[in-house]
Amino acid sequence: MIKKFILIGFVCLFSASAYAQKTPTFNFPSKEESDVSPMVKEKVEEYATKINTIIQEEKKLMEAELLDLQTKGLDKAEFNKQKAEIADRFSEKIDQRIEDLGFDLDTVVQKQVRYSLLNTDITSKEELKAKLLKKFRATKNIGAYISYGAMALTNNLSDNALDKNLGYANNLEFGLKFNYQFGRTSPWGLISGVGFSWRTVRLDHNMVFAKDTNGNVHVESGGGNVDKSKLRTGYIIIPLGLQYNFSKLKSAGMDIQYRDYNKGFKVGANVYGGVRMSSNNIVKADDINSRNRGDYQVNPFVYGGQITLSYNDYSIFVKKDFSNFFKDDTFKNDKALIIGVALWW
Repeated sequence: MIKKFILIGFVCLFSASAYAQKTPTFNFPSKEESDVSPMVKEKVEEYATKINTIIQEEKKLMEAELLDLQTKGLDKAEFNKQKAEIADRFSEKIDQRIEDLGFDLDTVVQKQVRYSLLNTDITSKEELKAKLLKKFRATKNIGAYISYGAMALTNNLSDNALDKNLGYANNLEFGLKFNYQFGRTSPWGLISGVGFSWRTVRLDHNMVFAKDTNGNVHVESGGGNVDKSKLRTGYIIIPLGLQYNFSKLKSAGMDIQYRDYNKGFKVGANVYGGVRMSSNNIVKADDINSRNRGDYQVNPFVYGGQITLSYNDYSIFVKKDFSNFFKDDTFKNDKALIIGVALWW
């Protein structure tokens, strides 16, 4: 195959002029333009330079013989025959000289494969294994998440005024999740992090949250058409739990196995605790448009448990508070139950 390429090159070079020369060049993209190993690039450029030198040396000798052939006054058929014989002889000579360079293509290919896999040039099995162990080590990372869930207030008592007038309630949360896989092949890992949660309780039937002279919170009529009545409370939440990953073990080569802890089907269970940041009572009615921040007897602390089912970056979860939503005897024993979805980055 290389003989054919060289013959084509000679014909193109010589057809232009017996004296005009243009040195062929070999251009390879830089590391910024491709994913070629620097070591492979260096070896190939060195090899290409040697080939170019051989071609130029033999080309000059061939041109000299062809010029000598032109002086013999041969007819066209005989001239073309001898010219072809000269080209064949020099192409075979070039082939032999290139073969004598001893270019090991298999070694170069192996180096490029390793570089493509590990983004580095390595020269021994020990270095390769160490690089693989580093690349496929246990997962320890922090990623952002956002979740949204529908919320209900549950209790084991008779319905109170809040229960009877409760509208749609929800929980919006975002934050950072910490994953700590216990080992490179372990399906188990620790989950933790920090989140910011906004819990919103809405009232129906034109009811609003209000305080009496003693600061006690109750539900009363808004005195007209109420377009919006909601109590929004923000918490800083810290979870702590375990996660099990059902994905299969994968092979990285050289008897090294690993489990992709971030992919596949996962089940997690955790407890959580939080501290209240603020509460806002938002009311929009016929003659009212207010937003009051203050103490509406919402529990300053929250704690509970959560079960999460995940596939890759998507999750569904059930979260249940063990603490009352309100403190003291305000709407006694109401606890939040949240069912929602989450997206992980």
